[in-house]
Amino acid sequence: MNLRTIYSKYFTLCIIAMLAATSCRHDPPKPTDTEPDPAKTQYPLEVANILVKKCATAGCHNESSYTGAGSLRLDDWQYLFDGSANGAVAIAYSPENSSLLYFLNPSPGEYDNISVEPTMPYNESPLSKDDYNIIKNWIANGAPDKNGNIPFGSNPDTRQKAYMTQQGCDLVGVIDAEKMVTMRYIKVGSVQNKIESPHFIAVDNQGAYAYICLTAGSVIQKIDTKTDKVVGEVSIANYKGGFNFNVLHLSQDGKKLLASQLDGTGAIVMINTETMTIMSSLATLDNPHGIAANPTFDTFYITGQYGNTIYKVVQGASVQKISMDGKPSVTKSTPGVTPDAHEIIMAPDYSKYFLTCENTYEIRVMDRLGDSLLKAIPVGKKPQEMAVSKSKPYLFVSCMEDVSQVSALFKGSIYIINYNTLDVVKRIDGEFYQPHGMAVDDKNGKVYIASRNSNANGPAPHHTSDCGGRNGYYQVFDLNTLTPANNRRYEVTPDPYSIGMRFK
Repeated sequence: MNLRTIYSKYFTLCIIAMLAATSCRHDPPKPTDTEPDPAKTQYPLEVANILVKKCATAGCHNESSYTGAGSLRLDDWQYLFDGSANGAVAIAYSPENSSLLYFLNPSPGEYDNISVEPTMPYNESPLSKDDYNIIKNWIANGAPDKNGNIPFGSNPDTRQKAYMTQQGCDLVGVIDAEKMVTMRYIKVGSVQNKIESPHFIAVDNQGAYAYICLTAGSVIQKIDTKTDKVVGEVSIANYKGGFNFNVLHLSQDGKKLLASQLDGTGAIVMINTETMTIMSSLATLDNPHGIAANPTFDTFYITGQYGNTIYKVVQGASVQKISMDGKPSVTKSTPGVTPDAHEIIMAPDYSKYFLTCENTYEIRVMDRLGDSLLKAIPVGKKPQEMAVSKSKPYLFVSCMEDVSQVSALFKGSIYIINYNTLDVVKRIDGEFYQPHGMAVDDKNGKVYIASRNSNANGPAPHHTSDCGGRNGYYQVFDLNTLTPANNRRYEVTPDPYSIGMRFK
């Protein structure tokens, strides 16, 4: 039995148990229910004849009853792309990642690889293979409306989006900032039939390009954010095969990219983003990870993953070692003693920088000019990533392994620190499981938080994925109230890890 079959059977059992209580409860028909005319919808007619006549029916996914059917509305084209209570169900050009097809597929192996219960249409005859293929091919061709409009295809130069790496499937998910649902998946990596684990994503300030590194790959790739396609890459194979490049950091003008390699003799590499060529190797350090820079992008602060050391790398000068705890500099971890700085981020005014110390459960705040400790702020267990708001004086910190105060079903917390006063504003205990990547959308007043959910004890996914594994999810919080923007857990493919915002 192959791995995909095992996962499919496991998830099917989980889904059957939870669907009755959550996402697929079908209310009885209401007196006001009317059958829409397929020809008057925005679907192409052959698609409308299936989705409208067989799915958007009384008691199911129409205007009157969709809230009792997983909040999925299917009676017209535009509603389909609002998704359901579990996130996007149809993603243009990605039938393999459109969960709608999993529920419409009554015959795994004959129609397609993945089928989950309960199969749809609910309490009706299953779709024929021809009907199923009409929906599948329509999604593969972009899921256009009857006039040829692709969902989320308008305003490519100005559409605000979030980009999220999916380590388990070699995908980058693209989230529309207005509807907050996944609108595209971008296939990344350079080797077929191998998971290269897209790890970190950085989006330039101009909103033109995003860049990813793959911890099990040998390239750094460039994505055009107008087309959401990979348009370039640079080989880093000369640096120990290119493996374990973990973090990227862009200059303010987007023309230079710094990359760090988490290794005992890890490289720090400077890349010209216009030509996608290596400009120089700045240094070789002991397990370098997080990167921050000064405004002129000629002085870099790089965390040593183990020990108490920050490296200060000035172009044309020797590397300086900064101790973050006042003790002699060390590059080995001692449990509960050495800070083991994971990530680093500058304050918006560049007066200080913040470090997530995953071994001592704290944020250390350092004065940038004097490189001296200003304050150690206790936070939750295993602090990982940080994100900064510029409209609010907030620094968000994901504590991936913190004990949840919501329920034993969840794990992790988010700490919010005022980066001016250095006080903790709030601890958020949401329905997280291993929260990691975050992004702040100051324009719309939202915060995106990704839960990896890679542990089998986490919340059971709503469905499986095309590449197997255990699906993760993201949630959206209101920046003003620091409460959930809605009750949705937007399910995505396995191991959502890093998030970057286009147009912050």
